[in-house]
Amino acid sequence: MPQNPFSNPMLEWWQQQWTKGANPMARTQLAWMEGLAEALQFEAEFLKAIAESGERIAECFDGPQPTTPEQVQACYEKLVKEVSNAQMKRLEHATKLSHDFRKRLWEEI
Repeated sequence: MPQNPFSNPMLEWWQQQWTKGANPMARTQLAWMEGLAEALQFEAEFLKAIAESGERIAECFDGPQPTTPEQVQACYEKLVKEVSNAQMKRLEHATKLSHDFRKRLWEEI
C-alpha cells in the first residue's frame, strides 16, 4: 500500500507554518474586527442599561405614583446611579479595549 505523501511530519509542519504566515493583512484585519465586535458588545450593554432605566422610570409612574417629591427624587437618584455605573463600566471597557487591540495587533505583527 503506498504511503500518503501528505502524511510526512515535516510537510505537515511546513503547511502549518505557511498558513500562519500566508496573509498578515488578513490576520491584522481579523484582530481589528475582533476589537470592533467587543466594542459593539460593550455599547449594546450600555444601551441595554439605559433602556432598563427608562423602563424603571416608567414603572415609577405606572403603578402607585409617588406622592411626595422625596419619593420622586429617590426614584430618579436610583436610576441615575444605575446609568452612571453603566457609563463607568463602559469607559473602563473602552480603555481596556484600546490596550487589548494594540496587544493583538502587536502579536499579529
